[in-house]
Amino acid sequence: MRLEGCRVLAFDRQGRVLLIRHSYGSGNWLLPGGGIARGEVPLAAACRELAEETALTLTDPRCLAVLEEPLYGTVNRVHLYAGTGQGALRCDGREVIEARFFAPGDWPDNLSPQLARHLAGWLELAAD
Repeated sequence: MRLEGCRVLAFDRQGRVLLIRHSYGSGNWLLPGGGIARGEVPLAAACRELAEETALTLTDPRCLAVLEEPLYGTVNRVHLYAGTGQGALRCDGREVIEARFFAPGDWPDNLSPQLARHLAGWLELAAD
């Protein structure tokens, strides 16, 4: 079985990156994202997840990569999108308990280890 997911590398107008913390799990900072529903287009899922979790709209989206990651004994195929997050940032208060924009290189101490390994490369892809 293969899972399909999405992540969003959302920037504000100052070039800062949006990170979120969930109400469950490790408490580490992550990129917004989630699962892609059966029949849902990956870009639509990325826009939906960003809006649900942060109330932001993704503008000028582009797909940076499609990644395959092991997850709970299966493969999670993740579509990574980048774009600008527009609107008033607001956590949903249920799934996401904190959301903030961070300047590149000024990451929080509890950044997800997996994200910490890949973020610099993803920022390079987004800059191209």
